Amino acid sequence: MKWVKDSTGRFPQRPYYLPNELDAECEHIILSFLQNRHGRVEFPISTDDLTVLIETAVDDLDLYADLSQEEGEVEGVTDFFPGKRPKVRISGALSEAPQLQNRFRTTLTHEFGHVHFHTMMFEIGKQTPSLFPSPNKIQSNKCKRESIVNAGQTDWMEWQAGYSCGAFLMPIGALREATRNFLTQNGLSVGKFAVNSHEGQGLISKVATAFGTSKDAARVRLIQQGVLFEGGVSPGTSLFGSP
Repeated sequence: MKWVKDSTGRFPQRPYYLPNELDAECEHIILSFLQNRHGRVEFPISTDDLTVLIETAVDDLDLYADLSQEEGEVEGVTDFFPGKRPKVRISGALSEAPQLQNRFRTTLTHEFGHVHFHTMMFEIGKQTPSLFPSPNKIQSNKCKRESIVNAGQTDWMEWQAGYSCGAFLMPIGALREATRNFLTQNGLSVGKFAVNSHEGQGLISKVATAFGTSKDAARVRLIQQGVLFEGGVSPGTSLFGSP
């Protein structure tokens, strides 16, 4: 991680993470948590484990928040307090609907991404208030449905939280193993497919089932890792850039 100028104007500087840095950090966090809690690591990660993980890092986790008055389809909010642990609110419309469990899980991990990677911005702001805007004001990061798993890079906070969302649910090492198993089971040697190809759709389904995510979240994660691509002709490169 390095510090760069924040072009959004939210802060004078902001943390810049390479994707592999986010992958490594998220994998370490989730695997260590599961090992410490259960003595083993199994996938898919249970929703209960996800909520307990967040509870260890926040002052309050509200799983039944009424976010209906927020502008747009806001499904999660992280409230930051200078010098204090944040609070997380998840829309009750997600947590109370069994058919929306995948969206609920991705929203949980998205907000945890904000908690883990961005709380320091407000802790620093408390220590050096002249460098940060409104150091004593509660600042809420409101996350809309369309940015939970696939935010654009123009908003660095949403992009980092969106990327970490997939990296927590589908840790890089386990994702690579699942992809290699898919290749072996299907007698394939090339590990890069068009999203809409038979192989691409099969891999998406395999990953979604293995890690308890929606197919959309699995698709985004596999595209981010270069395993899937948008288009019609495979360039023929190998799995995760490996020879």
